[in-house]
Amino acid sequence: MKLDGKVAVVTGGGGGIGGALSQRLAGAGASVVVADLDGDRAAAVASGLGDAAVAIGCDVSSTDDLRRVLDLAEDRFGPVDVFCANAGVPGTNGLGDGDASWAHTIDVNLLAHVRAARLLVGQWLERGSGYFVSTASAAGLLTQIGAAEYSVTKHAAVGFAEWLSVTYGDRGIGVSCLCPMGVDTNMLNDGLDAGDEATQLAAKVVAHAGEVLPPGEVADRVLEAIADERFLVLPHREVLEFYRRKGADYDRWLRGMRRLQGTATIA
Repeated sequence: MKLDGKVAVVTGGGGGIGGALSQRLAGAGASVVVADLDGDRAAAVASGLGDAAVAIGCDVSSTDDLRRVLDLAEDRFGPVDVFCANAGVPGTNGLGDGDASWAHTIDVNLLAHVRAARLLVGQWLERGSGYFVSTASAAGLLTQIGAAEYSVTKHAAVGFAEWLSVTYGDRGIGVSCLCPMGVDTNMLNDGLDAGDEATQLAAKVVAHAGEVLPPGEVADRVLEAIADERFLVLPHREVLEFYRRKGADYDRWLRGMRRLQGTATIA
């Protein structure tokens, strides 16, 4: 898809990968709605993009909030062409604190994607075009040491993106799924600075598995994938090799992950 003249929405757009995506989309000629739970952060990103962007506070766990985002996009720029489901939460460590914590992580990391698709797919089918970008994680392909909530919901996000592509890929709807490892964002840095050893270890595993990339470089890879209409976006080349090893010998891979989990410290 060519982005010049298109209308895009980025959730979780107030910084990190979402902020970089907003900047790159605007730089490619798209009009952008920057949506974030923190409306002030969204406004700060949008203000740097001039007339090409507008900001809105949005809780992606609310269908009404997502509808407001799409309405704002249409009022200001026109119907949405590209939706970047980028908002995410890390979940709590281990098995989680209870059903409420699981429900929140599922709401944000998975069901927000489903809600957006419900609102958009019908009109995209009528128009014969549309593009859905799912920010998942390498954890959605490989699993992550630490929070079960995060790993499980990121697997589910990959699965939902695959389903969208299989179901609508021949009907004008493009789908890309972003699965990075370490990115220099608040989520990773907060984990590295966490007060408990388990959360720190999980973040250190990610940070040391490959290069920690700047958000702008990750956003560049996403825009390349949109231009090529390519599904899997792997800014870290190691992820593909790890994924191949996992598929080639699942039990060996599980043993290796258990050994990694047992590491007391990572320098």
